[in-house]
Amino acid sequence: MASFTPDLEPTESKDKDKDPEAVAAPAKAISTSTGSITEELDNNSSSHRGTNNEGVFAAGGHAAFYEPIAKYEGRHRYDPNATWTELEEKKLVRRLDLRICSWVCLMFFALQLDRGNISQALSDNMLSDLGLSTNEYNYGMTIFYLCFLSAELPSQMISKKLGPDVWIPIQMASWSVVACSQSRLTGRSTFYLTRALLGLLEGGFIPDVILYLSYFYKSKELPIRLSFFWGAYIGTNIVSAFLAFGILHLRQASGWAGWRWLFALEGGLTAIIGVFSWFYLPPSPTQTKGGVRGKEGWFSEKEETIMVNRILRDDPSKGGMHNRQGLTPSLLWEALVDYDLWPIYLLGLTWSIPAQPTIAYLTLNLKGLGFGTFQTNLLTVPAWVLFLLQLIFWTWISERINNRFLIVLVCQIWMLPLLLALELMPANASPWAWYAVSALLVGYPYVHAILVAITSRNAGTVRTRTVGSALYNMCVQASNVISSNIYTTSDAPLYRTGNKVLLGLIAWNVVLIIAIKGYYMWRNSGRDKIWATMTPAERDIYLETTKDKGSKRLDFRFAH
Repeated sequence: MASFTPDLEPTESKDKDKDPEAVAAPAKAISTSTGSITEELDNNSSSHRGTNNEGVFAAGGHAAFYEPIAKYEGRHRYDPNATWTELEEKKLVRRLDLRICSWVCLMFFALQLDRGNISQALSDNMLSDLGLSTNEYNYGMTIFYLCFLSAELPSQMISKKLGPDVWIPIQMASWSVVACSQSRLTGRSTFYLTRALLGLLEGGFIPDVILYLSYFYKSKELPIRLSFFWGAYIGTNIVSAFLAFGILHLRQASGWAGWRWLFALEGGLTAIIGVFSWFYLPPSPTQTKGGVRGKEGWFSEKEETIMVNRILRDDPSKGGMHNRQGLTPSLLWEALVDYDLWPIYLLGLTWSIPAQPTIAYLTLNLKGLGFGTFQTNLLTVPAWVLFLLQLIFWTWISERINNRFLIVLVCQIWMLPLLLALELMPANASPWAWYAVSALLVGYPYVHAILVAITSRNAGTVRTRTVGSALYNMCVQASNVISSNIYTTSDAPLYRTGNKVLLGLIAWNVVLIIAIKGYYMWRNSGRDKIWATMTPAERDIYLETTKDKGSKRLDFRFAH
C-alpha cells in the first residue's frame, strides 16, 4: 500500500473553482516544504501511482496544484492519503469490466446491428422491391456516411453537457425508431431520409462511449477495453447472420418482405437495449445508487474512494471538469487548436486505408475466383477470427511494453508484403493463393483501439479529450470514403493501379508513424530537461502562476 502525507496542508488556488481545467492531485506528484517524497514512493512496490515513463504528469509538484475542482462528481471521495492493496484494485476492475465494459459492448452490438443489417436486407431483394438502382443505393450510403461523420463533434458536445449516461440511451432509442421505420420504406426519398437520420443519430455514439469509459478506467486500462469494444463488431457480424437467416424467411410465412421484418425486429431489439440503458448506466463511479442498480448502489464508500483516487493519480486532468459540465465556445476553440493532437488526426486519415479495399471486396473477389456462395461466406470466417485475435493481442502488447506507435508500425509492416503479393502475383495463380493473401490482409493488426486510447491519454484536459475523440473518429470515417475510391471498375479484376496507390500509402504511413513518435519523444525530452533543473520551490511557483493548461504544462508527458 502507499500512504501520502505532505508536510504542508494543501492550499487552494484562488481561482480553482473558476478554472474549468484545474486538475486533480496525482499521488506520485506530492512534494513537501523540505523536498520531494517521490523517492520514498519509488521504494514502495505497491504504491498506486504512475511513473515518469508511464504517468500523465511528472513527479515533483505540490498536491495543492493538482486537486480536483470542488464540483467534480468524485470530489467527496478524493483523498491523497488513501491506501489500498493491489488485490482490492484488481477485484474492482473486474467488477467494472462486468458491469460497465460488458454493457458497453452490448450497446455497440446494438449499433452495429442497425448499422450493418442493410447488407443483409439487400440479399432479400430490397432494391428491386423499392425500385432502386445500384447507383441510388450508393448515393444513400454516401448520405449515411457523411451524416455519420458530421454528427461526431456535435454529439460529443451534447454528451459532455447532459452526461454520456443520459445522452447515449437517448441516441439509441432515437435511432431505433428510425431503424424500425425502415420497414415502411416506399422508395428513393424515404430511403435517403432514413439513411440521413440514422447517420446523424448514430454518428456520435463511439466517441461518446470512449468519453464514458474514461470515467472508470485508467489510461493503461482503456486500450484493451476498447479492443473488447471493437471485438463486439465481429460478434455482431456472426450473430446478425444467424438472426437474418431466420427473420428473412418470414417473407414466405407472412407475405411481408423479409427485409421489412429484419428492420422492424432488429430495430425493436435496439430500442429495448437503449431504454434499459437509461436505467442501468451510472453517471460515474460514485453515482451508482438508484434505478436497476439498487438503493445501495454497486460500491461501498471504500471502493468509491479507491476508484476515484486511482483514476486521479493516473490522470489528474480528469478532475478538471464535472460530468455535467458542457464546453463553452472558447473551450471548444482551445481544444480544436491543440496542435499536439493534430499528428494523430492526420494518421487517422490514412493508417487503415491499405487494408480497406481488400476487406470491402473480399466476398466479391472470392466469388470471382470461382468459389461458391457457401464457400465464400465460410472462407471469410478465418480472416475475421484472425482480425479479432490480432486486435486484442496487439492492443495488450502495446500497453505491456509501453510502446504504442511501435505496434502501430507493426500494422503497416504486416500489410506491406501482402500488398506486394497482390500486386505481383500472376493472374493465373491458384485461387487458394489469392485467398490466403487476402485473408491475411483482412486479418491485419487492427490498431484503432490503441490510437483512440492514445488520443484520450494525450489530450491533457477533459475538453480536449471530448473534442479530440470526435475529431480522430471523424478522420477515420473520412478514410473510409477515401478507401472506397481506390479500387475502380476500370482497374478490375486485379486492381494493379489501386495496389500501387496502397503501397504508396504504406510508405507514407511508415514515415508519418516514425515522425509522430519522434515528435512526442522530443516534446517530452525538452520538458524533462527544464523540469529536472527546477527546485521543488520553483516547480510550485510555476504550477501556481502558469497559464499553461493540460498538455501544454511543463509537467505533462505524452505517451508514445
